[in-house]
Amino acid sequence: MKYLSLTDPESHKISFVETDGVLKDSKVTATQTKGGYENEIIHAGFVVHDRPAMEHFYKDILGFRPYWHGGMKDDREDWVSFQVPDGSEWIEFMLNVPENADQRLRGIMNHIALGVTDIHAAQEQLRKNGAPLTEEPKIGRDGKWQLNLYDPDGTRVEFMEFSPVQKPCCSEFTAPHPKP
Repeated sequence: MKYLSLTDPESHKISFVETDGVLKDSKVTATQTKGGYENEIIHAGFVVHDRPAMEHFYKDILGFRPYWHGGMKDDREDWVSFQVPDGSEWIEFMLNVPENADQRLRGIMNHIALGVTDIHAAQEQLRKNGAPLTEEPKIGRDGKWQLNLYDPDGTRVEFMEFSPVQKPCCSEFTAPHPKP
């Protein structure tokens, strides 16, 4: 197996693993099927403080391309998403997070998202599996159904449908959505 590990300008370690002769980001492309729904990591989000340096690294050097951007309110950007060069999975810059954020906030912002075809079926399967659900599914600002689950350390695992069901806030999508 061939792989490449890099550290980005904010010291996030990223690794690419060769799959079928193509290098792909190992954080973003793991696939597994369980319990009647698809578990594919469709994006990984992480706190970013130096947006220009990070955009230069991911876009100009690695070839990632814009996908979507939005915020908690219509007049600000809190999230900026960039798709991998040869796929539809993405990374999500989590912006406007204080440098001294506590563990709870860091756990919400630094996350992975698993793609599901039906958020309510995923919720039911998680319940059957004994997952400690504390939230109900909701439509996010990007117009996609999502459901959050937190690991014992408070890190968020987001379950997200592959495509939006309503118009997103803030910006249009600029590339195709992942598919199951």
